[in-house]
Amino acid sequence: MALLEAPGSPRRLRDRLVRAVEAATTPLLPADYLDLFAPLRSGADLRGRIVSVHPETADAATIVIRPGADWAGHVPGQYIRIGIDVDGVRQWRAYSLTHGPRADGHISITVKAVPQGKVSNHLVHEAVPGTLVHLEQAAGEFVLPDDLAARKFLFVTAGSGVTPVIGMLRNLFPVTDEGVLVSDGLDGHSLAARPTENPLDITVVHVAPTRPDSIFIDNLHELHEAGAITLVDRYDDVHGVLGVDQLEELVPDLAERTTYACGPAGLLDALGQHHEERGLELFTEQFRPVVISAGEGGTVTLEKSGVSVELDGTTTILDAAEEAGVLMPSGCRMGICMGCVLPMREGAVRDLRNGEITTATPGETNTGGVSIQTCISTPAGPCHIDH
Repeated sequence: MALLEAPGSPRRLRDRLVRAVEAATTPLLPADYLDLFAPLRSGADLRGRIVSVHPETADAATIVIRPGADWAGHVPGQYIRIGIDVDGVRQWRAYSLTHGPRADGHISITVKAVPQGKVSNHLVHEAVPGTLVHLEQAAGEFVLPDDLAARKFLFVTAGSGVTPVIGMLRNLFPVTDEGVLVSDGLDGHSLAARPTENPLDITVVHVAPTRPDSIFIDNLHELHEAGAITLVDRYDDVHGVLGVDQLEELVPDLAERTTYACGPAGLLDALGQHHEERGLELFTEQFRPVVISAGEGGTVTLEKSGVSVELDGTTTILDAAEEAGVLMPSGCRMGICMGCVLPMREGAVRDLRNGEITTATPGETNTGGVSIQTCISTPAGPCHIDH
């Protein structure tokens, strides 16, 4: 037999209070008001607040962010996805974390502005302290092993590919006012700068178009001069474009090293083939750019249903999917709007009412996908829908 709570019980009073507050704030919820005053609180959507913006080169800057209370931390080498509103539209991009865990709890990313890059140019040239950004938890497998003793590593970085590597190096070799502290690689403690012997053996081959374009080059040289790493820096305007067949010459003991590489697709593909042919260990990190080019019609893949349908540029996704026998969410025919909304993971669709294009780009848009109305959308190229 169910027990009835007394009218004045604490739970009944709490429920009545919650209902009263919700009624007073309708159509908003109490959490909406809390977001205005405590957006970084525990239990809220994960956000962060920009603390400072530090220029690194003419087209790159380090953004320091105070993350919300539910930030779970990261391992150096990982990346985060950041959502920021640009011209009234929330855009998501992935950036490597450029520091290990910090005493102040802040996190940092370093962004290079790319031509026509809406988010990168905004962050580098327009972001200001105090700006609120949306965050996802850190992710990525481009991290060093737990056991570093007696290991020899090679880091190959090109352009902004240095960002995850600098996070690893800063964690291994903190920089103080007295100089670089060199990790002993065994128990996590640090030895004085310029040791006579350093158990960690790390070579860094860093490539950039020119030295002024090279992000963190001063940090790399500081680590090199302290004996923490062996730096081989090469610039296209001085040395020409690096060929992977030159690595044996630049790093004579290449075969003894585990290679971590981050950079453009061409370099990583060439390194992959080079190391595979020689049986060498290689770990890579790459945010491969995906260009979504809108057209007319395309293949719609309903991922969970395992169904793909080919559409012209006039048939809606809802109609085509139902004709293919897929049960689709929809309230349109009963006058209930927005009942057909589904997340698009990748691709482009066109709104048949006004011709506007909506795109979802892997690595850039929110991992939850971009919501689209299937009843008024037709594919503008291949697209993948979570249904």
